[in-house]
Amino acid sequence: MNFHEDFVAGLRERRIAPKWFYDAEGSRLFERICELPEYYPTRTELALLDRHADEFAARIGPGAEIVEFGAGASVKVRLLLQALEAPRRFVPVDISGEHLAEAAAALRADFPGLAVEPLAADFTASLALPPPVGRRIGFFPGSSIGNFEPDEACALLARFRRWLDGGALLIGVDLIKEPALLHAAYNDARGVTAAFNRNLLARANRELGADFDLSAWAHAAFYHPPLRRIEMHLVSRRRQAVCVAGEVFEFDEGDSLHTENSYKYSVDGFRALARRAGFEPGPVWTDAARRFSLHWLEPAGGVSERTSG
Repeated sequence: MNFHEDFVAGLRERRIAPKWFYDAEGSRLFERICELPEYYPTRTELALLDRHADEFAARIGPGAEIVEFGAGASVKVRLLLQALEAPRRFVPVDISGEHLAEAAAALRADFPGLAVEPLAADFTASLALPPPVGRRIGFFPGSSIGNFEPDEACALLARFRRWLDGGALLIGVDLIKEPALLHAAYNDARGVTAAFNRNLLARANRELGADFDLSAWAHAAFYHPPLRRIEMHLVSRRRQAVCVAGEVFEFDEGDSLHTENSYKYSVDGFRALARRAGFEPGPVWTDAARRFSLHWLEPAGGVSERTSG
């Protein structure tokens, strides 16, 4: 479904898919989130990529093709590309075509010998990749796998395995940790995450002619321990009616729109999920505080099992 259809259906169910956060403005706001002091995942993952770049390059090998799912600004993949030996092509995939084109242009300028072929697509629905030009390696950083229900995450990983055509997947996974750290990461003092959340309604105003009053919606994010996930909501501050594409939706004070989940995993828990999807888990790299992890997944056996700090 497109944004119009999916957003209206989501309003009926009081749940909007988080993929619709990422229009040009939402992508810009998310880049700001990644720079916030409270938001540990980005800087932790970047440090891991920098520290272990040579290990990743040795596993990927020369002449490879990198496919990044949910590429955004393609900041993290630069650390991989710099370490690789003669990569043949980079295929960034993202739902926000405008943002993707800007990132691809910057990569072409900085990596003049690399073929950069962006693909504006919703990889959560379907994906038609070009024929591979070398060993195809998938890259899915940022713990985005946590946005999916576990069964959905398993199905997505299985699709990645098929699309990679025998290649491996390097994936970022956020780990279970103190609820206070998680709460701070999703409720930053500057209110950038709140603006990112409310931008979903602003996008509906811009693109669907909706009449959401953004001041009438509060950002709410909290950790749900039994489900091991952060939940993000927009909560109606008062009784109100909203018109979207000619359809009226009524909300009472306290009603919420569920806009995102972010599941947190243990290392062993995620490895079990990967096995269900048809991958053989390989090495795992974590930071010293074990806040974040990078997993190497192969579609076949024979991979050593170890954890690098």
